[in-house]
Amino acid sequence: MKPLKIAILASGRGTVIPSIIDAIKSEIEIIISNRPNAPVLKLAKNYNIKARYISSEKSISKTLKQNHIDLILLIGYMRILSAKFISDWENKILNVHPSLLPAYAGLINLAVHRAVIAAGDKETGCTVHLVTNNLDAGPILVQKRCPVKTTDTPETLKARVQKLEGKVFVEAIKTWREEYA
Repeated sequence: MKPLKIAILASGRGTVIPSIIDAIKSEIEIIISNRPNAPVLKLAKNYNIKARYISSEKSISKTLKQNHIDLILLIGYMRILSAKFISDWENKILNVHPSLLPAYAGLINLAVHRAVIAAGDKETGCTVHLVTNNLDAGPILVQKRCPVKTTDTPETLKARVQKLEGKVFVEAIKTWREEYA
């Protein structure tokens, strides 16, 4: 099976990227951020992966095509993709959401973890799903679960869930390859 050419779109630190790189380094072609000073760009350079700041979707898509990208991972990408972009890359965009979708769809970052704690949920986790025009509603590829502790704060819960995200992405890439590649 030939290696995939994977692009990562990220807006911030890319906390889970090192665990993904450790598992599939040879397949990550480029990391793109929509923020010029995003720490993820330095992270990419530290791993000798091409890094680009690109703000427009049209330019991102052009760069992805130039790099012959097979699969796009959204990791903390804090932008809603346009219908055109999603259509151009149909079934080739995976997103990680910090909940067990469909629970807490539409919420982001600490708002998800606050909602989980406020609801009294006993477990939470993360989900990797295909991106569609319906926010956080695309087909689910993989979910991982973890407990919610009575002492959790949104920050401690976020840290626990983030530890799962690298593993869930690696599994989701395998699932995607079997079902969509």
